[in-house]
Amino acid sequence: MWHSKSIEDISKTLNTNIKTGLSNSCASKLLNENGKNELTEGSKRSLIKLIFDQINNILVYILILTGIISFFLGEPEESIIIFIVIILNATIGIIQENKAEKSLEALKNLSSPKAIVKRDNKIIEISSKDLVVGDIIILDAGRIIPADIRFFECVNLKVDESALTGESLPTEKNTNIISNNESIPIADRKNIGYMSTIVTYGRGEGIVVSTGMNTEIGKIASFLNNSKNELTPLQKKLNILGKNIGILTIIICIIIMIVGLIQGNKLFDIFFIAISLAVAAIPEGLSTIVAIVLALGVQKMIKKNAIIRKLSSVETLGSVNIICSDKTGTLTVNKMTVIEYFINNSKFDAREFKNDDNTKKLFIRSMTLCNDASYSNDEEVGDPTEIALLKFAGKNIENDTFKRIREIPFDSDRKLMTTVNNIHDIFYSFTKGALDNLLNLCDKISIKGEIVELTDDIRNNILNTAEEMANSALRTLAFAYKEIINLTKDNYENNLIFLGMVGMIDPPRKEVKQSIEIAKRSGIKTIMITGDHKNTAFAIGKELNIANDISETMLGSEIDKLTDDELNNKIKNVTIFARVSPEHKVKIVRALKSVGNIVSMTGDGVNDAPSLKMADVGIAMGITGTDVCKNASDIILTDDNFKTIITAVEEGRNIFNNIKKSIIFLLTCNLGEILTIFISILFKFPVPLSPIHLLWINLITDSLPALSLGVDTYDKNIMNNKPRKGNKNLISKSNIIKLILNGFIIGIVSITSFLTRYKKVNLIYAQSMAFIVLSFSQLFLSLSIRSEKEYLFKIGLFSNMKLIYSILLGVIIQIILIKIPSFNSFFNTQNLSTNDWIISIILSLIPFIISELLKAFTHKK
Repeated sequence: MWHSKSIEDISKTLNTNIKTGLSNSCASKLLNENGKNELTEGSKRSLIKLIFDQINNILVYILILTGIISFFLGEPEESIIIFIVIILNATIGIIQENKAEKSLEALKNLSSPKAIVKRDNKIIEISSKDLVVGDIIILDAGRIIPADIRFFECVNLKVDESALTGESLPTEKNTNIISNNESIPIADRKNIGYMSTIVTYGRGEGIVVSTGMNTEIGKIASFLNNSKNELTPLQKKLNILGKNIGILTIIICIIIMIVGLIQGNKLFDIFFIAISLAVAAIPEGLSTIVAIVLALGVQKMIKKNAIIRKLSSVETLGSVNIICSDKTGTLTVNKMTVIEYFINNSKFDAREFKNDDNTKKLFIRSMTLCNDASYSNDEEVGDPTEIALLKFAGKNIENDTFKRIREIPFDSDRKLMTTVNNIHDIFYSFTKGALDNLLNLCDKISIKGEIVELTDDIRNNILNTAEEMANSALRTLAFAYKEIINLTKDNYENNLIFLGMVGMIDPPRKEVKQSIEIAKRSGIKTIMITGDHKNTAFAIGKELNIANDISETMLGSEIDKLTDDELNNKIKNVTIFARVSPEHKVKIVRALKSVGNIVSMTGDGVNDAPSLKMADVGIAMGITGTDVCKNASDIILTDDNFKTIITAVEEGRNIFNNIKKSIIFLLTCNLGEILTIFISILFKFPVPLSPIHLLWINLITDSLPALSLGVDTYDKNIMNNKPRKGNKNLISKSNIIKLILNGFIIGIVSITSFLTRYKKVNLIYAQSMAFIVLSFSQLFLSLSIRSEKEYLFKIGLFSNMKLIYSILLGVIIQIILIKIPSFNSFFNTQNLSTNDWIISIILSLIPFIISELLKAFTHKK
């Protein structure tokens, strides 16, 4: 509303004086009443909440109940191990989240800016945190605007608002433009300055109208603090898997208890068997292994310039089929650059400039002398347009310093700037500005060092060339000069000699086009979302092959006219959204998600933060990104490189494949254990394995290969595949069939080994043999799980040495448990004869051999 009010009304409303400012006592009172001028973070989760989030799972609840029952049934060892597992899983999850947050804190290097204010009719510098509503702020080039202010004085004032609005070019501020439309877009409020935006040119003064969370940036921060975190696809699928396993476990336990009671077994024995089944059914190491695999993926990503704030985001990236990207600073370099230039009545590519005639020398001089910016390899100060001119001039700039004698500053009405310089004792005026305005002041043109009349043909050629540049979304700037005879009497801006013009744009990053092509081949659609004008956005989008026709572009104002259903229908054919606000970005992401897409949103500005939070994966720029933007994201790119996103997607896809291998392996092993127990009960055999045997296998013997499968070698061709659908099951039907078959075979060989020695020796000996066969068969089977279709000899037995070491370690541990007497008493086992060791190994190889043979059938199919 402040943009629609006069300065007099605002001064009265805020009880301030634009000439003297607030009094220190009044400012102190307001600071105490309204608080400091800073953004507040949302409440962080307490340790208790963090712990609860880690154990809030049906499988964990079943484990807790199993542990309690085990303790009261006189099995404290099982109870202790179960609770150690629960604590370990929760601890790993909490540690990983804290590590990610600490990585983020390392990026927060920005110090709180200072503010120059007028108080008690004195100009002083204070911390921006101490600003209050009604303070009078004084700004000049290079200053960060410390709060939302209403300007009452602007002298050639330009403000870089790209972080908030997405505009590539600085906005010219004007105190006289007052709009009665209270819903006018932020980018069009010319008399307002916004917190955290930067003054690039000129100077100005204004009244602070909003501070802290009441500023435009504060409103965005408030949205982020209040929004809820959604579960990622992996979390959703693991939760569904956990519920299904939990329900299945409960059903199996009930069936076993009913069967046991019908068979006349004692209630104590039935409870003991039910506990064994519960332990066998639940993959205790699953959450830990997934967390560790994701954590290892996080470490890899850090080396590849991406910091992961949320572990599951690594996998979610692998499901992404749409990347929504902010244009400014993400797809483009966020620096104005001269692309084309017109001189000697012809247009050229900016890379082809040769300073080989007098016209070109004067052209370069006009850029560098009629310029208030400064530029070096270490520092850039001033308006981005003027810096672009200095960079274009580059090595062509002469070392001599030509003193500025006079100047007529840039004026938004004239759209011109003129300087008078002494060049070797001759005075020249150099003028730059909008082509239409400048061309009207010219009657001659310099062509290859010769001054000729500016004919209608030449004038039309210049105007046509400017139109071509404009159609390519280039911003044009023209230059002219003349020799000054009398410094006091000559009019510096009439009868000028036209030199040339340049066409500028914020160009795409060099590596982005190739990355977008890779994404397209991978079934990932790139959508550009920007605050820039339609033609500028389309020009960049066309160059990057995001769009081929301007009909694929939609304006933010068009979004406002559509219902949610209409937007959902139209969004399928749109690849560029231009002139959008933060609210539009959220609507776009929501619409894309509502039609079944897994959406990633990239950005660097505060205006991107709400949509980053809304997206399935929010990706912030680490170098140019604001703190609010980083806090809203799941992943932070430390090199601000779009290419890194594609690398992250590839990493995510491979990590998901490896996690799926681990899950399939663990579930196969658990099914084998369930069937071993279930079959023995069904046929009234003694229980072949005790709960502690099953716990040990699940936690140690199974977990080591599962973890190694989680870091298996990556598929180099994975980016040639389409993304997984978000609603697709974690485990396919074909995987379920193989899982059941492999689990059944493991159960059969385990119970076979038990029965061959139960009657011939004793129960403990037979259980020891079943313990070995069950664990060995699972270890060997892990080799076949590495690939659904490829044979082990084709992918290479030693291509995953971590898995080989895991199998060897598992075998050695099991041998120690059986061989060493002290372990025999704890695990209730006996040593096996040499002959039985050989039989156990042969039986253990059967599941692996059958699994490999089944791949021949898969190939044929």
